Amino acid sequence: MLFSPQRIAAACQTAVPGLTIEVVAETGSTNADLLARLDQLAAPLLLIAEQQTAGRGRAGRSWQSARGASLTFSLAWRFRLPLQALAGLPLAVGVALAETLATLQLPVQLKWPNDVLCNGRKLAGVLIETAHDRQSGDRLWAVIGIGINLAADAALTARIEQPVAALSDLLEIDRELLLAALLDRLCLTLQEFEQFGFPAFTQRWNALHLHRGQHIAIVDHGQPVLDGVALGVDDQGRLLVQTASGRSAVVAGDVSLRAVAA
Repeated sequence: MLFSPQRIAAACQTAVPGLTIEVVAETGSTNADLLARLDQLAAPLLLIAEQQTAGRGRAGRSWQSARGASLTFSLAWRFRLPLQALAGLPLAVGVALAETLATLQLPVQLKWPNDVLCNGRKLAGVLIETAHDRQSGDRLWAVIGIGINLAADAALTARIEQPVAALSDLLEIDRELLLAALLDRLCLTLQEFEQFGFPAFTQRWNALHLHRGQHIAIVDHGQPVLDGVALGVDDQGRLLVQTASGRSAVVAGDVSLRAVAA
């Protein structure tokens, strides 16, 4: 049975003028769908897919999903900010996800820049894409794509090729009430980010930092480019790493973080 937009909307507690919710049984990518529709949007739109066949992750990776095993959705949100001001947005969204899941008594942490892990296993990921609509170049939209593992599907886990956590293994959930809670927190987060920027989230992100104080390596296209001790993030969302030659600040981009065995 498809998600009920009406039930999700009724369970939401945050009022956002004009926000609409749509549900599709299957699509290639909810992010791609919303990016193609930005010229037609006048208000935020949440698009939920029961299944994505061409979901995308960071650095050009695919987001692996399967029907009933994943919760996949995207939110199109208009900002009155310049593009450079959105640098820390993926981390702020990661905080919103982690804080919502923490209310379910899950031991969640954040892996820089914005993966949500539970007991050291990946539970959720974020991909944010931005664009100006073609009719009004001053309107900057962010399309915020989120994927959460719902069930431990064996074939799906094999494709992900990393340890995976799934909500159904951890607790019983009502998918629509969970989506309403996530949408509430996301909307509040985006409003707060527009007003205060990432500095409003720095301490909250660092409090959830999985690798703080640990030896890590920064990897670019499979090759280590920096190693040291992860300290946390600064007010721009850059990862601070204490290296043998001093402190470095790493911008997310297409690089990734790996823990280094002691």
